[in-house]
Amino acid sequence: MFQEPLQKIFLDHPQAVNESYSQHLWVAMSFSLRLAFASLACLAHAFFPCLFASTGSQMIGTLHDEMVLSRTKREHGKAGNPGSRHV
Repeated sequence: MFQEPLQKIFLDHPQAVNESYSQHLWVAMSFSLRLAFASLACLAHAFFPCLFASTGSQMIGTLHDEMVLSRTKREHGKAGNPGSRHV
């Protein structure tokens, strides 16, 4: 009865990016925490320009590279939408 809606809510996206629910949970949490740190660094930089001058942009670049490179490795040789990876 509830299996189909639960499948859609919890499993469709992780499966679309070739991850289990728990793998996707940890990856998304990791990205979230690092983005929170980058956000705080950017806030500190707003008030004190000498602090964290490139931390935010470096973190965003690193996270982007991880997401794109990880997706590319998982999808290599596999049919799928390469633009479908969203955390």
